[in-house]
Amino acid sequence: MHIIKNIKNISLWAVAAGVLFLNSCAKKEDAFVNRKVSFNADWSFHLNDSIVDKDTIGASTKWRTLDVPHDWSIEGKFDEKSPGGYGGGSLNGGLGWYKKTFKVAAEDSTKITSITFDGVYRNSEVWVNGHYLGKRPNGYIGFQYEITPYLNYGDKNNEIIVKVDNSKQPNSRWYSGSGIFRNVWIETTDKLHVGQWGTYVTTPKVTPEKASINIENRIQNDHSESKKFTLVTTIYKEDKKVGSADVIEMTLTPKSGTLLNVKAEIESPILWSVEKPELYTAVTEISVDDKIVDQYKTTFGIRDFKFDLNKGFILNGKQVKIKGVCMHHDLGPLGSAINTRAIERQLEILKEMGVNGIRTSHNPPAPELLDLCDKMGFIVMDEAFDMWKQNKTKYDYANDWDKWHKKDLVDQLRRDRNHPSIFMWSIGNEIPEQWNEKGIEIAKELAAITRQYDKTRPLTAGMNPPVNMNIDAVTLQFEKKDVSINPLAGSGVLDLIGYNYAHQTFEHHLKNFPKTPFIATETTSGLQTRGYYDAVSDTIKKWPIRWDLKFTEGNPGNTVSAYDQVQTPWGSTHEATWKIIKKHDFLAGMYVWTGFDYIGEPTPYEWPSVSSYFGIVDLAGFPKDVYYMYQSEWTNKTVLHVFPHWNWKAGQTVDVWAYYNNADEVELFVNGKSVGKRSKKGDDLHVMWRIPFEAGTLKVISRKDGKVVLEKEIKTAGNPAQLKLTADRSTIKADKNDLSFITVDILDVKGTLAPNANNEINFSLKGNGKIVGVCSGDPVSHESYKGNKHTALAGKCLVIVQSGDKSGRLELTAKANGLKQSTIVITTE
Repeated sequence: MHIIKNIKNISLWAVAAGVLFLNSCAKKEDAFVNRKVSFNADWSFHLNDSIVDKDTIGASTKWRTLDVPHDWSIEGKFDEKSPGGYGGGSLNGGLGWYKKTFKVAAEDSTKITSITFDGVYRNSEVWVNGHYLGKRPNGYIGFQYEITPYLNYGDKNNEIIVKVDNSKQPNSRWYSGSGIFRNVWIETTDKLHVGQWGTYVTTPKVTPEKASINIENRIQNDHSESKKFTLVTTIYKEDKKVGSADVIEMTLTPKSGTLLNVKAEIESPILWSVEKPELYTAVTEISVDDKIVDQYKTTFGIRDFKFDLNKGFILNGKQVKIKGVCMHHDLGPLGSAINTRAIERQLEILKEMGVNGIRTSHNPPAPELLDLCDKMGFIVMDEAFDMWKQNKTKYDYANDWDKWHKKDLVDQLRRDRNHPSIFMWSIGNEIPEQWNEKGIEIAKELAAITRQYDKTRPLTAGMNPPVNMNIDAVTLQFEKKDVSINPLAGSGVLDLIGYNYAHQTFEHHLKNFPKTPFIATETTSGLQTRGYYDAVSDTIKKWPIRWDLKFTEGNPGNTVSAYDQVQTPWGSTHEATWKIIKKHDFLAGMYVWTGFDYIGEPTPYEWPSVSSYFGIVDLAGFPKDVYYMYQSEWTNKTVLHVFPHWNWKAGQTVDVWAYYNNADEVELFVNGKSVGKRSKKGDDLHVMWRIPFEAGTLKVISRKDGKVVLEKEIKTAGNPAQLKLTADRSTIKADKNDLSFITVDILDVKGTLAPNANNEINFSLKGNGKIVGVCSGDPVSHESYKGNKHTALAGKCLVIVQSGDKSGRLELTAKANGLKQSTIVITTE
């Protein structure tokens, strides 16, 4: 579709159309480059004042121009009285309106035009030129409306209006965000075309020599007459043709659709794996009278897998332990507005830690996340629901369950089922109905729907827990002390028994569930504040005392020790659960709660805390110390990480921990004097020294067979003196979307990180770009993520810069009172 955003862009459109014509002469597939185009730019937005506006817009409504994806809640102020509560991040929802004026080229009047929203939170309603298209309550699933009958073509304007109602709160247990927070697309096709999410690729037989490929194609004829056509499917590995299916010729009656199945074979297939996530593309072409009228591309991967009762997860014939994390959908200081680079950065940080799995807790993810997991090699658990018919919060999705759950689930399955990174479906998380017969009835319905649309992946649900056993700590949340199988777990509906916590029962799985394989859907729930350390590290603390009781203990300032020593009563320390998972082959793997901190749910605290403590990585993307425990266990990288910092009171007793691997021993030195060697014993995952603080240099050396493997030093920092800026990427695309994440370190005069520095840092930017986020990872901070200043936590802060649409230089300067300022240049091209 040729979209003319406004009158001044007519000449640009003409040029673009000319380029398209020239390219289409050179290469036939380029003729369909505009089959799906971004519709994100130049929307107008209005956030209702509930007193003045009520539920209307009019001539006097004040609008501001912005691009979507957009999250209006992240722009607001933290509010102790927010109806969403601290669980929702103490940020308000409300009711917002979006509108956009656009033109459509006259040549598209004979085609089918649709608008696709990847996600709008929540209760969206859409109008085009005054025609009501529909409502979608679920904020996490994509949807499409055909708008062909309502469009004006040529020089006449079109107007689309979207109403988004997130005013009824609470409707989520965590921060949801508000608005058109995922991408919007215009799709333009011939009236004879492949439908939305119109292909389904499976690989029923995979051997080293050959892979069998089945491709189901949903073809739609919207012409008023029958159409005779030819269907051709070609498979590519990058730009090389590696296979093709039998050509189909048929006639399709008017205003009808059909499913056409074709088969192909690929010789010596290159398999998708977490180490080498190899991808293929199936190109489906529809031709009428030897002219291609539609082309549809499907990315897929070839892999063979199973969950084995005794051997766990088997991928391409090899046993693979799933080392996963759960992730909520927000992107920290960016809120819930999706940005592909921001998701990619999160995944890069997790990959570096050794993570190979992602659970999309607890909702359908953005399509961009799944695309990246395909490309980067993650084992995805794609989750559908956090509740079924019974509410968890007053205004949540349970209120929409009866009317919408089947449609939402089917759309998720059809949208996602070609992704090779998805290895299991989860139909629910900690569903209240798991404990009764009604839950079994609903689970059977969801299982039947799932298996109707995809029989290639197992089905699970996160149950808390699947079995209640008379084991210390497991019965904390139950009155019954006898062994009791969760009714959903015992129903036979699920292909995998999904454990949320209850790690004490993992080793009894084969006895309790002798016919169904294991997966730990959610584990651990360890708690930390980056850079804060309690004086004594070897005492385990369970915070809160119980999930349903207000927590009145804790630390000053709502901090939590960054030693791996604080856990929820239903969870464990990070080390405890991993030790069990690591030990047994039949334990296929786990998804730790959580990879990153997220906005809302600040367990164990309430206000003034507004974001979580669960993450292995904080809200800004800075790893906490336990990150390196996992890295030492989950990767082949040689790791030596020593902590805490070395700025304490003279003579104060300090516990020094070290995570390490590929070594027999670690020796600690203070100012050149050895304070002892340590080695991990049994299933230990760290070593510790308890020593008096002495200002100077803390040095640790790891050795194997007497030879030095690694050395690390931590120095006592002087007073904060200067700022240092480091960009994750110094060159970014000039596309109005790309981001540079810039770390701000507060250093002393010698360049040592000042670990207790909490200076307020001010930012300014020159050039064609903008500052779109600031954050320190502090769960108690109430500073705006959308400002141009922020207070550091433990000597660090993050600023996110987004490119404009012009190549050039972006010059970011950071200043703080009493500190030497710093400037960094980002190139956009």
